[in-house]
Amino acid sequence: MTLNNRLLALAATAWLFTAVPAARAAIAIAASLDQKVENAASIVVGKCIKTESRLDPTGRWILTYSTFEVQKSLKGVAGPQITIVTPGGTVGSTHQDTIGVPEFHEGAEHVIFVKNSRVGPTVLYFDQGAYDVTTDGHGDKIVAPIPSNLVKVDTQRGMAVAPNDTPRTMRDFEKAVSDSIRESSARKARMDMLAAEKARKEQASLWSILNRNWLVIMFALAGIALATWQLLRR
Repeated sequence: MTLNNRLLALAATAWLFTAVPAARAAIAIAASLDQKVENAASIVVGKCIKTESRLDPTGRWILTYSTFEVQKSLKGVAGPQITIVTPGGTVGSTHQDTIGVPEFHEGAEHVIFVKNSRVGPTVLYFDQGAYDVTTDGHGDKIVAPIPSNLVKVDTQRGMAVAPNDTPRTMRDFEKAVSDSIRESSARKARMDMLAAEKARKEQASLWSILNRNWLVIMFALAGIALATWQLLRR
């Protein structure tokens, strides 16, 4: 198994809802803002108004459902509320914890990069996909990465890396997301254009081959027709 595959396997195992949520360490592939923006089903800014923990349908694991009042959607279409599902929580006297998965509390504001899962909307890329939103002394909204003890690994270099996100104003964060969406759309358009041009050249090449060899092709078709006719006469 290659290094990348091993890292992917470790990351996937740590995040699957069917994995044991009492793990003491977690490894994740470091994700850039562009990767998060491109792979998020939606990106919302919201205030947590309710949290509830309960057992999953199997009765083995605890899931926490955090409902957010959506203040703004930076990507995708979001309703007035969204409920984010994360593994871990407390039911009665039983507590389960998952390292690398954000915990949300009523009254707190966050930016959430949303990923769809079989149990409902969840956070993309572990807690790399959630940001705290606070207000500074000047009244400006500040977006900052959620503190994390998650070990992030650069698969290109095969080594752990330091967080590459820094706190920024909401205006700057929204601009960075908007620029990333625009660049992603432009990149997709370029790729579609290249694919269309390649298909056009391949088609032109095929017609060129047929045009240059039409006489050979005609003789071949005539031979096939003659052989078929002789076979049917027997």
